[in-house]
Amino acid sequence: MQKVPTMVMLIVTCTMMLLMLPQAYATRWTVGGNMGWNTNFNYTTWAKEKHFYKDDWLFFVYDRNQMNVLEVNKTNYESCNSDHPLHNWTTGAGRDVVPLNVTRNYYFISGKGFCYGGMKIAIHVQNLPPPPKPAPVKSGTTTTTTLTVSYKSNIILLSLVFAIGTLWDAFIHLW
Repeated sequence: MQKVPTMVMLIVTCTMMLLMLPQAYATRWTVGGNMGWNTNFNYTTWAKEKHFYKDDWLFFVYDRNQMNVLEVNKTNYESCNSDHPLHNWTTGAGRDVVPLNVTRNYYFISGKGFCYGGMKIAIHVQNLPPPPKPAPVKSGTTTTTTLTVSYKSNIILLSLVFAIGTLWDAFIHLW
């Protein structure tokens, strides 16, 4: 009787690990941080020091009764023209998610006149940089190699540790 719940737990854990792996490399950016998608905020300054990579996500949070999220070309971005958007990301919930799945420049505005109040953002999406190469080992000296792990690699490592712990727990209960 004890084997059935343990096996179910093992299958659920393995499935959860597989589902977590693709998300470990992407970042979900809440546009404007705590301010959200709102007027009187400088989105150019907000985006300036951020690096947006392919497969990241933009998360727009705003008042669904007043504003919207439109993707436009560069010309319409500069002139705040919302007449012919490339894509209307507005879902009506005021919580819109935009996948950044192509490396290129993206231009977003809010129509209904809000673009003139600063509700527009331009970002450049690039490929993830390759991991840093290890420093060359000098001959004649004793060195220890240290493993440099990026933040996103830590997410995978942490998921793996929890999965191993769950498997160990399942094994103990099965035994």
